[in-house]
Amino acid sequence: MAIEDIVIPQMGESVAEGTIGTWLKKVGDAVAADEPIVEVETDKVAMEVPSPVAGVITELVVAEGDTVEIGALIARVDTEGKASAASAAAPAAAPAAAPAAKAAAPAEKPATVSTVEGPAPAKAHADLMPMSPAVRRIVDEYNLDPTSIVGTGKDGRLTKGDVLSAIEAGTARPLSAPAAAAAPAADKGPREERVKMTRLRKRIAERLKDAQNTAAMLTTYNEVDMTAIMEARNKYKDLFAKKHNIKLGFMSFFTKACCLALKEVPAVNAFIEGDEIVYHNYANIGVAVSAPNGLVVPVLKDAQDMSFADTEIGIATYGKKARDGKLTIDDMQGGTFTISNGGIFGSLMSSPILNAPQSAILGMHKIQDRPMAIGGQVVIRPMMYLALSYDHRIIDGREAVTFLVRVKEALEDPTRLLLDM
Repeated sequence: MAIEDIVIPQMGESVAEGTIGTWLKKVGDAVAADEPIVEVETDKVAMEVPSPVAGVITELVVAEGDTVEIGALIARVDTEGKASAASAAAPAAAPAAAPAAKAAAPAEKPATVSTVEGPAPAKAHADLMPMSPAVRRIVDEYNLDPTSIVGTGKDGRLTKGDVLSAIEAGTARPLSAPAAAAAPAADKGPREERVKMTRLRKRIAERLKDAQNTAAMLTTYNEVDMTAIMEARNKYKDLFAKKHNIKLGFMSFFTKACCLALKEVPAVNAFIEGDEIVYHNYANIGVAVSAPNGLVVPVLKDAQDMSFADTEIGIATYGKKARDGKLTIDDMQGGTFTISNGGIFGSLMSSPILNAPQSAILGMHKIQDRPMAIGGQVVIRPMMYLALSYDHRIIDGREAVTFLVRVKEALEDPTRLLLDM
């Protein structure tokens, strides 16, 4: 027997501890080298910890929900061991004995008991699919039929990214529940449910509240006519996708426009540290992304030097990593300015909160056709409201308005983006 200790790996200079989320393996399970065995949540990211060696799990030292420091022992692996008979036989036996497998799985979420005889609900069949606890949690939360989702993991298993992508694309089917429909009307379950906040969610709450308490936050608004950008995008999107193998979106236009405006109004790209103002001669643009565990802001480093294709590829990569829970600390550090796009959720106007220690954040919103007075005539144009929230301690109103106007001008006349004007 050769025992190998598994410890919490280093997750970044500012991360000292994490919370054990879900164990993906149990004692007696075989594990391959670099195969994830547990989910760990920190105040910045949620990530999976892989086993550094192949072998069999012999001990889980900590329980789900425990807080552990970086470098702490969490499990042990026997590199010469073999998986227990129960663990090895479970996957093969499940399809052959569906009712028995269902009854013998105490760790699974209990099915709703039906009072009406008839065919079993679809969920009974869906529970036979092998899924990690993290994937099953999302499937149960959205009441999905996992058989409607194509798995890309080992042996066709579903990954977290598969499920989230299917939800986003609208291809995941919800489970039908005929038995539940026939259940007594009085049995509606608990009226309240208490769920402990994750470490990441608590950290998000703390940072947002700190920004409100610390900064003299103010928001200025403007609107932009998206006609020119939409025409350019429609004209070149197919050629762009063919050449760069990535779709041409709106974020690359906004990122480039912000980089130009930051050069003209450097206070928007600065922050306060003690009694000093730190100005940046580069633009690290944070892009707010909604992930399963909460809002995260990965950073496009040196965005001022990136092409449209580089920007779109970077955003797409971060979006996938966020959905799969694979963002690293380095992905989210070093931002100097943030862009948040509430328009993808239908928001018409909002006041974004600063992403401390940054001094400004741009809020994009829904594109909506509105009547506009142009050249003495009323015409219908695709319009978007823009919002710039800023720290009034470092940015004056004149600078904030100037910045937003420069962004508006660059978007309404994309030629400025090419001429650096």
